[in-house]
Amino acid sequence: MNKDDATWLNICYMAFFALSAYVANKAIFTTGSYYGWVDRYDQWYPIAGQVASVLLGLFSLYILRRTQEKRDYYLATIGEVRKVTWPSLPDTKKMTTVVVIVVAIFSLILTTFDSLWSKALQTILP
Repeated sequence: MNKDDATWLNICYMAFFALSAYVANKAIFTTGSYYGWVDRYDQWYPIAGQVASVLLGLFSLYILRRTQEKRDYYLATIGEVRKVTWPSLPDTKKMTTVVVIVVAIFSLILTTFDSLWSKALQTILP
């Protein structure tokens, strides 16, 4: 573990907080719109919804980082990912091309079998 890893982990924690608060905000306002609470309680519902969203985001952040064991696990995971040897761009392009060609071949085979099976069933079952 080095200091950079801890900094990146804290950035990830903040991004998780922001994302969970955003999702909670959208869920609260969608639910409020569906049940008509946004129109009925238009004075305080937007403020209460935003406060609840921030509180839910903070709660999810608390759940994520409540123990030192989890933090150590996340830092160890970051350290292991740093050791990975990633393929170069030309290798990635070659492997992607191979995957696309194999998928195209299999789709042609499946299309052929499907059309033959369809025609066979149409002749058997009028």
